[in-house]
This record gives sequence, C-alpha cells and structure tokens, in this order.
Amino acid sequence: MAPKAKIAVENVNKPDRTVSVDADKYLAMKAAMLAVLPASAPGLTLVELRDRVVPRLPESMFPAGAKAGWWLMAVQLDLLAKRVIARGGTKPIRLHQTNL
Repeated sequence: MAPKAKIAVENVNKPDRTVSVDADKYLAMKAAMLAVLPASAPGLTLVELRDRVVPRLPESMFPAGAKAGWWLMAVQLDLLAKRVIARGGTKPIRLHQTNL
C-alpha cells in the first residue's frame, strides 16, 4: 500500500512552523472553504462557514462531517498564514477571501 500524500501547512499563530497533513483531506476542505467564502468583508462567521462547508465535503473522507471541525481550523490557519483569506475586525471573527 502506497503512503498517503502529505502537504505542509502553516499556522498564522506560529510562524516558521509547518506540519504535514493528509493532502487529500486538506485539498477537499480548502476547495469547500473557498467555494463558500465571500470575496469581500464582512464574510462568514466560523459557525456559518462550518455549516456551509460540511455538506460540500466528500462523505468518504468526512463521514457525517467527522473531523471536519479540526480540518476547518487547520486549513483556516494555513490560508490565513498564506493570506489567501483574511479576518474581519469584528467579533465574532468573520472570514473572507483576499484579492490575491
């Protein structure tokens, strides 16, 4: 059995540190997030984002949304570090895509 592909993710809260995670799950979550996040502020809250992302995830990877919360946070922190998405200055936190 071939080893699963990995992808290095960053964390906006811990610069200069990367962690390798399952590439297929990362890419599935990233695609789902970018499909639902608006292109401008104010964006979506984390609860709104989770509610919209989970139905878009492959059932084979995330059965009944299992572990989606962990993957949502991991991908969110990576995309924030890479400036693909941004936080609004409001509470609760709202996320939107950047113009990169």
